[in-house]
Amino acid sequence: MPSLLVDVQNLLSDLLQRYSSRVDYLMIRLEEAEGTDIFLRGEKVETLSEAISIGGHIRAAYKGGWGFSSFNHLTTIAERIEEAIAAARMVGDEETVLAPIEAVQAVCQLPLTGTNPRYISLTRKKELCDRYCDLLKSVDHCITTTSVRYSDTSQRVIIATSEGAFIEQSWVDMEMRFAATARDDNTVQTGRETIGSRQGFEDLINLDTQVKSAAQRAVAALTLPSVKGNTYTVVIDPILTGLFVHEAFGHLSEADMAYENPDLLEVMTIGRRFGPKELQIFDGAAPNGHRGSYLYDDEGTPATTTQLIQDGILVGRLHSRETAGKLGEAATGNARCLNYHYAPIVRMTNTWIEKGKTPVADLFSGIKEGVYARNWLGGMTNGEMFTFSAGEAWMIRNGKIAEPVKDVTLSGNVFQTLTDIEAIGDDFYWDESGGCGKGGQNGLSVGCGGPSLRIRDVVVGGEA
Repeated sequence: MPSLLVDVQNLLSDLLQRYSSRVDYLMIRLEEAEGTDIFLRGEKVETLSEAISIGGHIRAAYKGGWGFSSFNHLTTIAERIEEAIAAARMVGDEETVLAPIEAVQAVCQLPLTGTNPRYISLTRKKELCDRYCDLLKSVDHCITTTSVRYSDTSQRVIIATSEGAFIEQSWVDMEMRFAATARDDNTVQTGRETIGSRQGFEDLINLDTQVKSAAQRAVAALTLPSVKGNTYTVVIDPILTGLFVHEAFGHLSEADMAYENPDLLEVMTIGRRFGPKELQIFDGAAPNGHRGSYLYDDEGTPATTTQLIQDGILVGRLHSRETAGKLGEAATGNARCLNYHYAPIVRMTNTWIEKGKTPVADLFSGIKEGVYARNWLGGMTNGEMFTFSAGEAWMIRNGKIAEPVKDVTLSGNVFQTLTDIEAIGDDFYWDESGGCGKGGQNGLSVGCGGPSLRIRDVVVGGEA
């Protein structure tokens, strides 16, 4: 272990030893991050920056109450520890219950398969954005507005706890977002693409096809008819499946949501059937190479893979150490924070539906009139209810994909929709474009995946 890291470990160990007797649990988290942010809107450069941030936070637990304090200067760490302890002792009046984990000592780095973007100049990154911006505008004269966003972040985190854990973990994350708006008289349509990676800068440099596709979809939609609003049997592609399992089901699986809402906890009863026997849903940071992957969460719990639904039945949920302890279940390694300004909360990592056995072509068989939806433009959830906008869509007529349509929104109740899954495709795709928001911590990197699905009785919004 490098001598500087040994010095940091000794410092944190001394602080924990000095203060831990006053609380039930004490954790120190240090973080160093650097990154690039570029945002082009049309011809204008909205953002062009590189930044470095260094800071940390303290979490203290006493009689079930939590204190939190963040800082930018290591010289103030003793005062921040005092603040966190005082806050925890002020509010604690029950019992601190944390699911047990092994106190690990480890130094680890999530490996890259390509070039670290921190070794690429700001000039080259800006040139890449300019080229993609030109591509968007070149598709058609109807394109009136374009935007390109580039971001990369390199994070190094050190966690030390009063239980004896000391973990250093580092990783790099990259993302690009593209949008093009087309206008024709009074009609306006937008196409979007997002690409994310934790593999290497090379994943961002050959995206011409995807970038053009965003603009082409916007232009094509100008002349498409709107779908007729109705209830249809719908086939969705793997990208929409990933969005659905994350937004509509994944958040309901986060145990802090259920623990704080007795009605939801009753609905999300372990052992309850939620879908057909072939339905398998998972979440986990253990699979390598995805944007929600890591080796330890922000409480030092090892990454796992948690099965949420097995053979259509709810068998698990996602936990921090506190929610696991209070519900008498095992910690799953899902306590995450966006950065040192925030305390860890229960968050998804990589969430997916396992592929099925139905050939994709057979998903359309027997559908007299339905809708095939691909990709996504946006969406929202409210508890059990969801609404998603498809990026592309076609009518299905007599078992065949027919004419394209626009303005397709898919709405429903997540539990009923899971029950209404008629078939699960034998394809699968990982979507690395996700940035999840919860509790004010927006843009946390996640992965989503799944196969194509056939779902009956979906409410499709469109033209009356």
